Amino acid sequence: MAAHSDSKNDSDNVIINPRFEDGLNGWAGRGCKIVLHDSSTDKRIIPETGRYFAAATERTQTWNGIQQEITGKVKRKLAYEVLAVVRLSGKNSSNGTVLATLYVQTPDKREQYISFASMEATDKDWSKLQGKFLINSSPSKVIIYFEGPPAGTDILLNYLIVKHAEKVAPLPPPDMQEVDFGTNIIENSDLEGGFDGWSPLGNCVLSIQTGSPRVLPPMGKDSLGPRPPLSGRYVLVTNRSQTWMGPSQVITERIQLFVTYQVSAWVRVRSVTGSGPQIVNVALGVDDQYVNGGQAEVSDDKWYEIGGSFRIEKKPSRVILYLQGPPAGFDLMVAGLHVFPVDRQARFGFLDEQIDMIRKRDIILKFSGLGPSEWHGAVVTVKQTENSFPIGSCILRTNLDNEDFVDFYVKNFNWAVFGNELKWYWTEPQQGNFNYRDADEMLDFCQMHGKQVRGHCIFWEVASNVQPWVRSLNRNDLMRAVQSRLIGLLNRYNGKFKHYDVNNEMLHGSFYQDQLGKPIRAAMFKIASQLDPSAALFVNDYHVEDGCDARSSPAKYMDQIIDLQKQGAPVGGIGIQGHIDSPVGPIVRSALDKLSVLGIPIWFTEVDVSSINEHVRADDLEVMLRECSAHPSVDGIMLWGFWELFMSRENSHLVNAEGEVNAAGKRLLELKQEWTSHAHGMVNEEEEFCFRGFHGTYEIEIASTCKKIRRTIHVEKGDSPMKVYIDV
Repeated sequence: MAAHSDSKNDSDNVIINPRFEDGLNGWAGRGCKIVLHDSSTDKRIIPETGRYFAAATERTQTWNGIQQEITGKVKRKLAYEVLAVVRLSGKNSSNGTVLATLYVQTPDKREQYISFASMEATDKDWSKLQGKFLINSSPSKVIIYFEGPPAGTDILLNYLIVKHAEKVAPLPPPDMQEVDFGTNIIENSDLEGGFDGWSPLGNCVLSIQTGSPRVLPPMGKDSLGPRPPLSGRYVLVTNRSQTWMGPSQVITERIQLFVTYQVSAWVRVRSVTGSGPQIVNVALGVDDQYVNGGQAEVSDDKWYEIGGSFRIEKKPSRVILYLQGPPAGFDLMVAGLHVFPVDRQARFGFLDEQIDMIRKRDIILKFSGLGPSEWHGAVVTVKQTENSFPIGSCILRTNLDNEDFVDFYVKNFNWAVFGNELKWYWTEPQQGNFNYRDADEMLDFCQMHGKQVRGHCIFWEVASNVQPWVRSLNRNDLMRAVQSRLIGLLNRYNGKFKHYDVNNEMLHGSFYQDQLGKPIRAAMFKIASQLDPSAALFVNDYHVEDGCDARSSPAKYMDQIIDLQKQGAPVGGIGIQGHIDSPVGPIVRSALDKLSVLGIPIWFTEVDVSSINEHVRADDLEVMLRECSAHPSVDGIMLWGFWELFMSRENSHLVNAEGEVNAAGKRLLELKQEWTSHAHGMVNEEEEFCFRGFHGTYEIEIASTCKKIRRTIHVEKGDSPMKVYIDV
């Protein structure tokens, strides 16, 4: 976001009286009182600029604050950037979250609350709150206001600027010419030089031992290819009194910006107490930021592979890599640590071969109905109109009011998932107060355009995403509410959703299980299956595919699925969300290979990739799309949105707010074109035309000397050639 000037030139600011020089003209309290302060007469708080600021006081609700109506001053489908200078005051809280929120009312009385910026503010200093917003509809009313801190805390506002967002030139593609792919940046990894390059983090003790594996861990080997054996030496870390203590190296000068690094090592723990499994983490301290390089759950006296990846996109002053995780009393061991720039495109040839084998088929068009002389010189033109492999996207109800969004979605995706509108907190925000209007309209839209739809989600196991009235129920009332939710939702939409995520993120939350006991999870699946037998019922979780969260490793996910099946749960699909940073093919593939053993279809359900450089973002997206398409167990890919300002992660969009397709979006379109088959040629002497194409729908045109015929065919999956008989 472009920085605003603090100049008093507010000619393009849509806010009236933005610095309170005309008192409180244009401003109002939202459920509270507002007061003007003049620092020339009251010097207890000095504004950042000018003489004045306003305070929203006597706040009794978190949504109370200061507001201004901007109806008619902001145009639909234009991006606006916002800069506010805020502070807190009051006895109840010295800090709190301040949100900038839009209230939007449409002509049909639909109301939207869009919180587009947030920050932690204090009562000590003024802070800049920045954000961007876009309105899709033609609103009848728009109000901007500030909310968030607890009741009794005053929100102070020094000034507010709302302007049409300036277009910022994208970063150029990073120069990868000097990157030495596959070279380990860890000094003295084999420990031949003793502890050269190594140092203990904290007052732990390092020693060198022998007896570790002499082969590269599988994921590292897949990227690096054949390498000499490892030395068999490892670092033993003893006298650990904190979880973060372990071996470390400073690698500041060896890091190149925008390069994806893969992490690979063997790790092990040992404890005299014989405690259970522990988490080991390859971590980076990048200035004052923690970066996760990979995690593994490790038991006593056995070597485990740890693998992950990372990328640094802003120049750091110091980068230290270290191993951590087990609590005090555990010895930590690491062997064969490799951190190397990975050439992600080097796999694409292999992936293309897999895609050809899995997603394409030989087709033989067998013609009849004309004499031999009439077939002589007949020309066949084959054009694929749709690839049947599902590539879909998350959509929001508000997106449907933007015809540019709708146009891009309809042209480029064949499945949909609703971002929020089917979740329980959306359809029943207060007990007995139902809102199915949004979901109904979105379903109508998808049916009108021939898009299949995933149902996300029936329940959400993470407590913070369960609405307050549900959290307040006692056990019996909660059980009744769960049953009512299942019956109400699945009867209403019977047969309309192809999938349901039954209980979202069960590896990361346990609200329903804690309240209702372990059997409730399987019961949700069984009841859902009885109510809508046509829907495939999914588990769905995150960080399964990237090696960075030991709680959701493929092994943990498999154990959960098998346990559900033992309880009779009809698990029909494995959902991997795919909110991934710096994806590396062999790591993703390893997770898929492990999960595929269960024989259940796998979908990537919420894919997004994030980089401040849209060209790097495009590379990340290509890695994910190719890796998914090349695996036989993956039956579909859903992106978690594509339009700027309507995605859950920053710097992950494919289309800018005002409709410009960026480098990542163009890469998607290029891949979709690559995965579309066309053929052209002449009918042979056997009155046949043969081609190999992706599964999907084709338009066939046959032009002979006497006539031109068109037919539509659909190519299904199959190992043997598909014969299509066409009588012209």
